[in-house]
Amino acid sequence: MIYRRFGRTNLQMPVFTCGGMRYQHKWNDVPPDQIPAANQQNLENTIRRALELGINHIETARGYGTSEMQLGRILPTLPRDSMIVQTKVAPCEDPKEFLANFETSMSYLGLDHVDLLSLHGINHRGFLEQSLRPGGCLDLARRLQREGRVRFIGFSTHAQLDVIREAIRSDAFDYVNLHWYWVNDRNWPAIMDAAARDMGVFIISPNDKGGKLYAPPEKLLQLCEPLSPMEFNNLYCLSRPQIHTLSIGAAKPEDFDHHVDSLQLLDQSQRLLPPILRNLRQAMEAALGQDWLDQWEVGIPDWEQVPGHIHIWEILRLWNYAHSLDMVEFGRMRYNLLGNADHWFPGETAANLDASNLLPCLAKHAFPEKVISTLRKAHDLLGGQAVQRLSKSD
Repeated sequence: MIYRRFGRTNLQMPVFTCGGMRYQHKWNDVPPDQIPAANQQNLENTIRRALELGINHIETARGYGTSEMQLGRILPTLPRDSMIVQTKVAPCEDPKEFLANFETSMSYLGLDHVDLLSLHGINHRGFLEQSLRPGGCLDLARRLQREGRVRFIGFSTHAQLDVIREAIRSDAFDYVNLHWYWVNDRNWPAIMDAAARDMGVFIISPNDKGGKLYAPPEKLLQLCEPLSPMEFNNLYCLSRPQIHTLSIGAAKPEDFDHHVDSLQLLDQSQRLLPPILRNLRQAMEAALGQDWLDQWEVGIPDWEQVPGHIHIWEILRLWNYAHSLDMVEFGRMRYNLLGNADHWFPGETAANLDASNLLPCLAKHAFPEKVISTLRKAHDLLGGQAVQRLSKSD
């Protein structure tokens, strides 16, 4: 395993994290006796396999249903000093509720402290204000830190870039969990802000939200050769020293193996990545045109400023990859989540597109008419049955 200094925490962080949102039994709390033995055994086997591989960062959240409860059956039996344990608790209007949720997390985990506590889901400015205001959730987290129950405090986010940068520039946090990978590099300025402040940087869901890379289309497989798409994305992310760890949401012990194997290629990134990036760019230019690729996101307003809250930027991004690289299933998975995921993935699909209402907000775009036609084509290709977030499933 390769380890990187996790910013000013000075923790030696493995470059892969054992994320805790895919091996649990339920997405809601249930009585302990309702946890199936086979499911619990699989979770414990997954944790033991992670530790065997040197992946000693175990990450979970209060919002991950039975994950904390089930981890609490194995983590207290393992050498505590050899693990970096992280949980996440959502900020809320009433700091007392935040504290009560933290206490539930600790009770389930069966630990006297966590190494990393994230304020989970600072996804808009309102949550940031709830966190930072005097007497708010961050102040309570700092009190827990002084009591020795939390070592370092960070935040996780699915927010727009300006909110993420505002949170980082507050200098209130030791690290950040955020999205960034090849199919979505919009948050790179935030990562540079974090690096300038010596913050730890944790990448959320690089294989699922990063392109459904565990089930890639044939075209993407060919264009990424001699690497697999997951290997390519691992190297793409980890070749940047500003990135410290990628979350692997393992559902079973063997899910780590391909990722760990890819680390043998990390020192060859400068040789392996450029031809693959050229191949991908050429394929996208052939399908979409150079002018569109260079300018499609310039002048697009945030979804909140768009009539009907259509998430134009997100829909065009998904269309670009679906149309040019056959990443249709990934596009459908994300597109049909719009309108169903609240602040975790905000905005609406183009189902109710009205060109006459939409054109004025595209006045600064180089191709406003093309944006309208592309939104329609994206809806035709990607639209389907609504998708719910995993946390809304049984």
